[in-house]
Amino acid sequence: MTSDNRRTVEVHGVDLDIPLTTGGHVGGRAEVVDGRPVALPAINPATEEPVTALAESGQEGVDAAVAAARAVFERGDWARKAVRERQGILREAARLVHEHRQELALLESLCAGLPVAHLQRRQIPRAAFNFEFFAEVIGQMAGETFEQEQNFLTTVTREPAGVAALVAPWNAPLALASMQIASCIAFGNSCVCKPSEYTPLSVLRLVQLLEQAGVPAGVVNLVNGLGGVTGRALVSHSDIDRIAFTGGTETARQIMADAAAQLTPVHFELGGKSANIVFADADLERAVDGSLVNMFSNNGQICIAGSRVLVQRAIADEFTERFVARVRHLRVGDPLDPATEVGPLAYAAHRDRVLGYMQLAREEGAEILAGGGPAPGFDRGYYVSPTLARVDSNALRICQEEVFGPFATVQVFDEPEEAIAIANDSDFGLVAYGWTSSLALAMQLQSEIRAGTIWVNTPLLRDLRAPFGGFKQSGIGRDGPRQCADFYTEEKATIVPRGDFDIVKMGMD
Repeated sequence: MTSDNRRTVEVHGVDLDIPLTTGGHVGGRAEVVDGRPVALPAINPATEEPVTALAESGQEGVDAAVAAARAVFERGDWARKAVRERQGILREAARLVHEHRQELALLESLCAGLPVAHLQRRQIPRAAFNFEFFAEVIGQMAGETFEQEQNFLTTVTREPAGVAALVAPWNAPLALASMQIASCIAFGNSCVCKPSEYTPLSVLRLVQLLEQAGVPAGVVNLVNGLGGVTGRALVSHSDIDRIAFTGGTETARQIMADAAAQLTPVHFELGGKSANIVFADADLERAVDGSLVNMFSNNGQICIAGSRVLVQRAIADEFTERFVARVRHLRVGDPLDPATEVGPLAYAAHRDRVLGYMQLAREEGAEILAGGGPAPGFDRGYYVSPTLARVDSNALRICQEEVFGPFATVQVFDEPEEAIAIANDSDFGLVAYGWTSSLALAMQLQSEIRAGTIWVNTPLLRDLRAPFGGFKQSGIGRDGPRQCADFYTEEKATIVPRGDFDIVKMGMD
């Protein structure tokens, strides 16, 4: 069924309402922003067919979204709502995300090419939990009282910072956009979210569900468009109080430069080139299983990928043989097929970039052990083969630059100190993985690897109470309850005397 600007399509037994033209969502209503012509098709990476098309928000559309967010913030419709009311709405939002999890997973898969099974198992539940978690966080917030100054009482309270610009990525749109939105609005802020131009639909549906849950119109606004147009207009806007960005390092540098003109605080979650260290005393089967998960989940398009596999020499041959066999048997296919483990990459230019690194591996003298090119058997779609390359040096570009696809390298080391030195020989420092039965080795990794998260004998577990973020060029700031409170609120100290006290009399004879 098709209306003037919408069509209903059946995907795996679910009717999806998809706009033919996706504009902004400002102040509670959908609109084609700025009256600009449709110029940005969103393509299904599995079929190379258009799913929808974007009406790009220019300066006028961004101004309208920021104005809507500012107006509702100043009125206090959300900012001054009782904590228990905000908690109830956030919990209802989580319930609605769970209720619509199949629809959300299908919308995300159509635009991002992510396997539906992966989305329903990990990403959509995580999106729901983000709202549940921050509902709990704000219920535990407390101010501070200081009494060190005799006869005076100093109290410290927190107030929402204002209006935030949230720029979400294409590799995990719902999981990461929901983290930005939940952590921002829980403390009473309003926001303008810009999803990637490649993956607009699932985040748009999330915003609609938030308003259905009871979030006042205008608290969460959405604009669409290219980073250099819509994103640039948003992060450089003079009425933005906070900027949160998840994406690449070069874009972050530009955002920081734009934010500097307004002295706008920024929070960046950026890239990684993480080491996955397998020691000779590791449980080999679990190390293989975990290394596959932390590298090839999400089609390999994860900033926390353990893309530099370092294996101790005593087990290098056995581990590599097992790992290569498993990489070759990864099920590449239609992301809507529940059996698929690796789907297509998100868009054509990214597919070409990843294939370029596979060619670079050959030019740099690496040995391709598995994959190394387009996935066979596909006439359409941005499919590449899961790839493993053996290297002798961490100095190669394929070991230093983030590929952001199903591409890993494997390198042999002898002593733990050598592995740690290789792990730290990177411009990035987001996460690291270690596989060992030695507590002493685990503690050595914890103390000596310069990364924000160290996973020992486990892949990808995240406790939202713990801070998450990176060293070096992997980011600025941390996600976490206290860290998000520090970023999205302003602290205010109020000093009150307990009684009369002498004040110096100036200007008296």
